[in-house]
Amino acid sequence: MNPEAALGPLLSVRELTLAFGGVKALNGVSFDVAPGSITSLIGPNGAGKTSVFNTLSGFYRPSAGRIVFDGQDLRGVPPAKRAALGLARSFQNIALFRGMTVLDNIKLGRHCHLRTGPLAALLYLPSARREEAALRRDIEERIIDFLEIDHIRKAPVAALSYGLQKRVELARALAMQPRLLLLDEPVAGMNREETEDMARFILEVRREWGVTVLMVEHDMGMVMDLSDHVVVLNFGQVIAAGRPAEVQRDPQVVQAYLGSGDVEGLRRRFRGAGSAAREAA
Repeated sequence: MNPEAALGPLLSVRELTLAFGGVKALNGVSFDVAPGSITSLIGPNGAGKTSVFNTLSGFYRPSAGRIVFDGQDLRGVPPAKRAALGLARSFQNIALFRGMTVLDNIKLGRHCHLRTGPLAALLYLPSARREEAALRRDIEERIIDFLEIDHIRKAPVAALSYGLQKRVELARALAMQPRLLLLDEPVAGMNREETEDMARFILEVRREWGVTVLMVEHDMGMVMDLSDHVVVLNFGQVIAAGRPAEVQRDPQVVQAYLGSGDVEGLRRRFRGAGSAAREAA
């Protein structure tokens, strides 16, 4: 784990509550994300995981509670400003522009950091051309090479396989120059080989780029193999938090996932492909 973790959490969530009418999607959710860590947010379907992500991103406004990112209270901070502060997100359902090329989709991720004004960009003034050239060079030399997608950089997204589209979405999130990367089910729908590749990239993003990761994922084997810390939600509340081995033994977690006390059954479910990626990384 990154030694900066000793300095305090990069993200602190306190008593987060989100209500839709009379229904509480989140009810007093609290957890921390240490800098340089991979933290996973897990729980059964409907537990509130995506609601947490939507609240962190600024798409939902919480009914109560605080979100503090690097010491700054995010109350009232709009999504675009949160992105500029270093919060980047991928989505559970792929949210790419299918008619655009891979490179153009990735470039869109950097818009929150561009200094060129709309008029200069429209007229394509020298300042806009220089910034465009620097942006393209950085994306091609760092992100595209890093994620091994040089061979598809000019291809339209619609022509790509599902697994490659998920990789392009990760690339767009990295183009936002994140300090905290929110990954919403990054390997959902992938086969084993694609899952191992994505797990390897997530580990390398943390190790080589120093990016902190908060991940929602249903592949429990990958979660347990990659995570430094796991937070478990059920019915909008935190029922357990700790290191993966601790969480697997928690009776409330076993009950939430299996409806029984079968701890060994839960451990079998929590074995997966992430260990191969960790060994490769």
